[in-house]
Amino acid sequence: VGDKVMVLARSGLWQEVVNVPASQTFLMPEGMSFEEAAALLVNYITAYMILFDFGNLRPNQSVLIHMAAGGVGTAAIQLCKTVENVTVFGTASASKHDSLKESGVAHPIDYRTMDYAEEVRKISPKGVDIVLDPLGGSDTSKAFNLLKPMGKLITYGVANLLTGQKKNLMAMAKTWWNQFSINALQLLHHNKAVCGYHLGYMDEEFELVGGVVAKLVNLYSQGKIKPKIDSVWPFDQVADAMRQMQEKKNVGKVILVPEAPKEESKKEEN
Repeated sequence: VGDKVMVLARSGLWQEVVNVPASQTFLMPEGMSFEEAAALLVNYITAYMILFDFGNLRPNQSVLIHMAAGGVGTAAIQLCKTVENVTVFGTASASKHDSLKESGVAHPIDYRTMDYAEEVRKISPKGVDIVLDPLGGSDTSKAFNLLKPMGKLITYGVANLLTGQKKNLMAMAKTWWNQFSINALQLLHHNKAVCGYHLGYMDEEFELVGGVVAKLVNLYSQGKIKPKIDSVWPFDQVADAMRQMQEKKNVGKVILVPEAPKEESKKEEN
């Protein structure tokens, strides 16, 4: 009672009071803000398990990170920097490239104006060792083709299904139709791995997830990782917060808080 904790839950956290099992709570480390705590668990657990548990990231390897300025993307970039001489390729709109370079992306690529696969090949003709794929559809095929021998593709989302504020059934159908498919026999000839990851289905894996959180808290305490907060929005501005992401303006996490910070309230009063 009274401990400050970070909370994992599959859904239902956009409210002031929540009940979760104690096993889904983790002590916040010294010096961490509540906003950082809200930004840490889902993104950093995902990035960590993709890169290290599935990806087996080692020194001198290369990684392609899509949506590199988003929550998982910024977490993955920071985690790549904890391994010696890892080359990071990151896709994001051009306005975010300076920020990505500062954070450790060697090769930012504007996916809107360039074919990112061609850009990667220009710099690394053999491709890359690991691709993080939150996109789905035809991009998963491109990712598989970009892998070096013994490379690993980890798919963890289908962002291509989302094209705006409303459901786009045509986009959904197109993504479904273009979804990557390969069987075990075909994999034999490629010397590549395909993995799927979804933190939401790790509900019962307390020891596994707890072990990862302990490593992340340690990295945070050493100053090696720090959640990047793009903006903080009170609940009554949730539509604006969603728009910030849908219009792809955010660099880092968009955080919801029950009420506007007091300083802002004072400014409004003045």
